[in-house]
Amino acid sequence: MHDLYAFVRGPLAWAAFGVFIGGSLYRLLHLLMLVHRKEKFIYSYMSWKYSLRSILHWMTPFAAVNMRMNRVLTVVTFAFHLGLILTPVLLLSHVLLWEESWGLSWWTLPDGVADVMTVIVIAGCGYFLVRRLAQPEVRYVTSASDYVILAIAAAPFVTGFLAYHQWFAYEILFILHILSGEIMLAAIPFTRLSHMLFAPFTRAYMGSEFGGVRHARDW
Repeated sequence: MHDLYAFVRGPLAWAAFGVFIGGSLYRLLHLLMLVHRKEKFIYSYMSWKYSLRSILHWMTPFAAVNMRMNRVLTVVTFAFHLGLILTPVLLLSHVLLWEESWGLSWWTLPDGVADVMTVIVIAGCGYFLVRRLAQPEVRYVTSASDYVILAIAAAPFVTGFLAYHQWFAYEILFILHILSGEIMLAAIPFTRLSHMLFAPFTRAYMGSEFGGVRHARDW
């Protein structure tokens, strides 16, 4: 068990970070090259003003019409993404690992807050699963990969929650927690999770087109 732990925390962790960084750079460079080759006209109306206006507006809860029309979905989506991003970054045990390895440390969440945010992420995954199964218009555009992505997103939080509370087999859960986190990290550039990379560019494009060309709002 110790050898397996050393492997997932050492070489496998480095491999996951390498795939994440390398894959992200590849996808972003590929996007920029594709735009330059096929849709160079986009550069003529790209605007910092309209780009930032759109990004900030869509980062504000209920600022867009669609958000106000789907209030429950909006609340769940914002809470889910907040927990998904902040919990791994600000979790005390994760920050301690960075400090041990690289001498870097930063402010951390209280354990109780991190616990609540973890539950919110898990509940959010459950909500999105039920929504895909229950709503015909969502089920129609859902493929098997969407369920896999939900599982990938939920696994690090489920295993981390169980390991933290030392339920069931702690050592196995802890290894599964590390492993599932590495799988999620490596999957980001190559699945729909890549929207975390492309969302700012999409919003910048939409905001610039609507603001600079159509002279309208994109929300």
